[in-house]
Amino acid sequence: MGRIKQFGKNLYENRIWLLMTLPGLIWLIVLKYIPMFGQVIAFKDFRFHPDGFLASVIHSEWIGFENFKFLFSTNDAFIITRNTVLYNLVFIVVGLILAVAVAIILSELTKQKLAKIYQTGMLFPHFLSWVVVSYFVFAFLSVDKGLFNSVLGLFEIDPVSWYNEPAYWPYFIVAVSQWKGVGFSSIVYLAAIVGIDRTYYEAAMIDGASKWQQIWNVTIPMIMPLIIILTILNIGSIFSADFGLFYQIPRDSGPLYPVTNVIDTYVYRGLMTMGDIGMSTAAGLYQATVGFILILVTNYIVRKIDEENALF
Repeated sequence: MGRIKQFGKNLYENRIWLLMTLPGLIWLIVLKYIPMFGQVIAFKDFRFHPDGFLASVIHSEWIGFENFKFLFSTNDAFIITRNTVLYNLVFIVVGLILAVAVAIILSELTKQKLAKIYQTGMLFPHFLSWVVVSYFVFAFLSVDKGLFNSVLGLFEIDPVSWYNEPAYWPYFIVAVSQWKGVGFSSIVYLAAIVGIDRTYYEAAMIDGASKWQQIWNVTIPMIMPLIIILTILNIGSIFSADFGLFYQIPRDSGPLYPVTNVIDTYVYRGLMTMGDIGMSTAAGLYQATVGFILILVTNYIVRKIDEENALF
């Protein structure tokens, strides 16, 4: 009884803060937790029922793991899995390096107004939709009037049909992804760097440390816990891909499927052509389950190495 009273007292004392988190909690429950009951569709041959969605779920036939078998029985199963995992690995590594580097550079700028201008300019692409970004990319890669082919024309080189050449697109995908996301990612690290106690740097300067030595021996170690936590969370989404990046940027070009087709785009195309909701739900459940397992495994490894830096 005493614990219940203490719990109620804590709720009352923190009522203002709890009310502030209420909209986010409602959003999380409505859009994240309630839809989890729909995962049962992954194990059913989903068919629409006249009485509505709930009746459709109840009356659809149980087929076990048939949807999962169908998802990975095609010739594209290896390609989409490989592309999804490898792209995300590159995004994690390259994104981490660039975000930390940009955050350190911005923190070292002495003119605050200039730093804010740079930060705003780098953050702006994050708020652009992939549809808009795809037109920016098309302005560079268009066969007739694209900037790249215009430059090649100056050197009397034949224009390249970029949207039919898969060899170039892994680089384009990575470059566009980092251009759009690195500014937003660097904000978290910049906030952590700004919060570092300046006495550490003063002590390093007294010891004769150069600017690079201060960064390597003070800045990076101080933000390492944050780097580890964010990396663990990113590893959890390694089987999920940004649909807009892989669908809008290549403009759904068929010749580029070997290097741009990922699990998300594959499921979307399957859903649009066959209307197989069960298969798409199975893919989503597969991605979420693998991501959850990867988070647990990665966190377990980190906890064994350094328990203080583990996520939980």
